[in-house]
Amino acid sequence: MRSIRRAFKIVSAFGLAVVVAVAVSLGILWIDHTRSTTLPVPSGPFAVGRTTLVWKDPVHVDPLAPQPGTKRELFVWVWYPAAIPQPPQAYDSYLPISWREAIERNAGPFLRLFATRDLSRVRSHNYRDAGVSTVQTSYPVVFMRGGAAAQVTQYTSLAEDLASHGYVVVGFDAPYRSTVTVFPDGRVIARAPQNDVELVAGKQQVALGAALAKAWSADISYALDQLGELNTSDPSGRFTGKLDLNKVGAFGHSLGGATVLKFCHDDPRCKAGIDIDGLPLGDEEGQGLKVPFMFLLSDHSMESSAETAPVMAHIRSIYDKSPPDRRVWVSIRGAGHFRFSDGAMLQFQPILFVLRSLGIMHLEGRRQVEITERIISTFFDNGLKGTAPVSALRVEIQYPEVQFMD
Repeated sequence: MRSIRRAFKIVSAFGLAVVVAVAVSLGILWIDHTRSTTLPVPSGPFAVGRTTLVWKDPVHVDPLAPQPGTKRELFVWVWYPAAIPQPPQAYDSYLPISWREAIERNAGPFLRLFATRDLSRVRSHNYRDAGVSTVQTSYPVVFMRGGAAAQVTQYTSLAEDLASHGYVVVGFDAPYRSTVTVFPDGRVIARAPQNDVELVAGKQQVALGAALAKAWSADISYALDQLGELNTSDPSGRFTGKLDLNKVGAFGHSLGGATVLKFCHDDPRCKAGIDIDGLPLGDEEGQGLKVPFMFLLSDHSMESSAETAPVMAHIRSIYDKSPPDRRVWVSIRGAGHFRFSDGAMLQFQPILFVLRSLGIMHLEGRRQVEITERIISTFFDNGLKGTAPVSALRVEIQYPEVQFMD
């Protein structure tokens, strides 16, 4: 009987210790959740404006919409070199309230409260609907595409920094393919399950990824058509004559990188592009790319060769068939696949500290974003503006973490 009581006390003490540990852990996560987070300050000379647009295509259908015949529709985010508002005004919110609430509902209570920062406390560096800077008569246009179903605003740091260097950066979300899309009329449309690459595997996953990349690429071409109309006659007057559509580029992360690869292969209006850690999914391997193009990779040295070899072979096939003076292949030592976005700053610091302590994560997220920003702006300065040959990146990018591949 005495041994039973002793065992009961031990179990009770152990259970209490577990409860206390869980409570303390959740308390730490909650405190971290409520902290304010300021995104990196843009490094270029221009202030940054941001505006939004909605484009409805009266002709073409969305091939991946659940209901056949559904017309293509895009919610568009535009970051651009801005005139500083007078009188001075505060920076815009990271996300409009309607978007923030929809994203939080979609994430669910645990992920919302214990897996990321409070989005209402994220501070960005753009002015809402500001006028376009008059320092230049017009600015090159660069499209930005996120990974998988990620909201394009998850890459606000990259967009703001590039805009501050004199580019109009255009990203968009699409119904049934983005995690959620929120329209001004109140519609909130979530990703359709059949468009979720995480729900399939193997050949099915590759096939779905290719279909998504094809659809997103077609969207970029459509968006470029719309920008042509905007440049001719913008109802707001903001962008009329301000878009240099002879200098169009694109960059994307993960599936977005595969999308950009396809766009720059298929649409001759693309003059330069960057695939950030994305597996090629189209028919570019047999031909390569004629325009300046960069593969920017995270650190895959710790992954098995069985996992990385096919990806590297795909990239090598395209790279070798591209003109030597127009191709760049670079990796960032210690960089992680999921830390090219704002998530590098918004993920919980206690968790990141543990990952770094265990050697699972080697490069601090904010540092990875800083390096990525510098590489992107320098590449487009060379590839679109013609500041220098793209091969000059080997000299211009001096970060010790950066490794150029041959």
